[in-house]
Amino acid sequence: MTKPQTQGMASRQQQDLPCIESHSVVPLMAKKQLLDAQQIIHQEADALNRLATLIDDRFCDAVQMIQHTSGCVVVTGVGKAGLIGQKIVATLSSTGTRSFFLHPTEAMHGDLGCLAAEDLVLAISNSGRSEEVLKLVPILDRRGIPLIAMTRDDQSQLAKAATVVLEIGCHSEAGDLKLAPSVSTTAMLALGDALALVVSQAKGFGKSDFAESHPAGNLGRQFQPVVEVMRTEAELRTACEHETVRSVMVNRSPSGRRTGAVLLTDEAGRLSGIFTDSDLARLFEKRQDHFMDHPIRQVMSVNPTTIHEQAMLPEAVSVMKQSKISELPVINDLGAPVGLVDITDVIDVVPVARSVKSDSAATQPAVTLGDVRAA
Repeated sequence: MTKPQTQGMASRQQQDLPCIESHSVVPLMAKKQLLDAQQIIHQEADALNRLATLIDDRFCDAVQMIQHTSGCVVVTGVGKAGLIGQKIVATLSSTGTRSFFLHPTEAMHGDLGCLAAEDLVLAISNSGRSEEVLKLVPILDRRGIPLIAMTRDDQSQLAKAATVVLEIGCHSEAGDLKLAPSVSTTAMLALGDALALVVSQAKGFGKSDFAESHPAGNLGRQFQPVVEVMRTEAELRTACEHETVRSVMVNRSPSGRRTGAVLLTDEAGRLSGIFTDSDLARLFEKRQDHFMDHPIRQVMSVNPTTIHEQAMLPEAVSVMKQSKISELPVINDLGAPVGLVDITDVIDVVPVARSVKSDSAATQPAVTLGDVRAA
């Protein structure tokens, strides 16, 4: 009876052994994987550093060609180079250069019809010997379409046929096999980014232009004009500085989104001050509610922080953050209030909510309540 039990215990111990061994092996395997990953990243980083020293006047020639072309930049490539080319197309398009991707195989089956005489072609091939890409060379030559070749050296058939050659250098690929395009494609992508961004700078492509190309998503939000966000008309509370606090608060209830501030104007209609809900609360907290029937100019904050209606949203958010305010009046060229930016409308642009106070702490009151009482 005891023998089977002993065998059972031994069997269970043997079953447990692999678990113990696996726990001792996994950390070593994980460490090697981390070292391998670091080595790959270092190898690609070294390649980029070498690429930076390899760039010469030919890069400037390519910039000039793209900058002054009246057509599109047509990027082509096959395999991983083609995928990199599609990303370069996206970068060119978003930074002011019209561009599209032409697959070399599809080009030979009808897509050549998209090429115009005023276009130029950027062909990407690490070896410079990709058969699919080389088939395009005589066609481009017959049509007089200039060719920029991005390849590892200037000795290949593609390079010799190009108007300008952009060398990425000869690189050993990463990993144990050193076969999968990795270091070479990283170099292609970096050189493509450099080309697109330098061309963009040469064209004078600015933030407002970038905003036009990115109207949606987080990028679009970052470059949205203030006028598209600010509260206006029914959602805006404005009053004359000569009115009493009571009349302003009773007669200026917005019908839309509620704002926590009233914008006050002088006789000429220019913004002269601001009165917030926090200011009203302080009147009652300090038992100074008799000022409810005094002109609001006596308790308003004069010369409030403002922003022009043509400003961009990030600028408005930056002003609110620096001034620690939650309501920012928007004015026109005449100094008249045309809108109000509320912190709740822009809180998704940058994380400023923790640094913003819901009062007019950043403004300077013309006359404090204590001064009025003393008078």
